[in-house]
Amino acid sequence: MNCETLLDQISARCDAFRADLTAAAQNLRDFNRRLEQIIQQLHKDMAVRDEAFAGQFNQYCLDLRKKLDGDEPFWTQTRNQVRACKDADWTGDLALAAKGLNSRAKTLSRACDEFTTAYDAFYRRYTGFTASKLNVWLLTSCQNDAASLTGKILFLAREIAKKTERNRGPHVYG
Repeated sequence: MNCETLLDQISARCDAFRADLTAAAQNLRDFNRRLEQIIQQLHKDMAVRDEAFAGQFNQYCLDLRKKLDGDEPFWTQTRNQVRACKDADWTGDLALAAKGLNSRAKTLSRACDEFTTAYDAFYRRYTGFTASKLNVWLLTSCQNDAASLTGKILFLAREIAKKTERNRGPHVYG
């Protein structure tokens, strides 16, 4: 596989991962809102109206775990392919696409930060909630894995951008 095709694949998967994290953060904010309502109902000794919350939350965590586990082999293989490419293979004509990938990786990082913020808000609200069994440990694992993978993608994008920039040549700057 040549570097240009690899760069296109990385960019497309980076955008898909960002979309997944954005959706996951939005779902988590919705779960946080629902949990707040449940806690208020319990605090007022009212019957909890949202009986499906625990099942839906646990399914959300399982689906998120499957999605992250499904993406991991692609990113591992891609990082290995990028390492296998020689520095000279990252030609200067790929510099614009590499900068675009770097920008996409930064956007992905912001989406991961939003997911982490949603996770933190949910976890603060969840602390002390014992009315139902929630798989928050699985959500914590997903959040840690998403943050770790995002960091690796960001590093990979920066390395590719550096390599292409180095190969642009001195005539570009002058």
